[in-house]
Amino acid sequence: MSADICEECNNYMYDDEEECYVCDMNLDEDDMYKFLTGNNKDCPYYQSNNEYEVVKHQM
Repeated sequence: MSADICEECNNYMYDDEEECYVCDMNLDEDDMYKFLTGNNKDCPYYQSNNEYEVVKHQM
């Protein structure tokens, strides 16, 4: 999973206080390290916001 995949995740929200996009999940230390180093291929919190992907999965 790369940074562009994070941009497609429902948990990737704009933080008004920080004025940037952040992961909205409460990550533990290991998950935060993976997120910051870009080694987050298997993010357990990833939720696609692509409605077509959800519909294809239901068929």
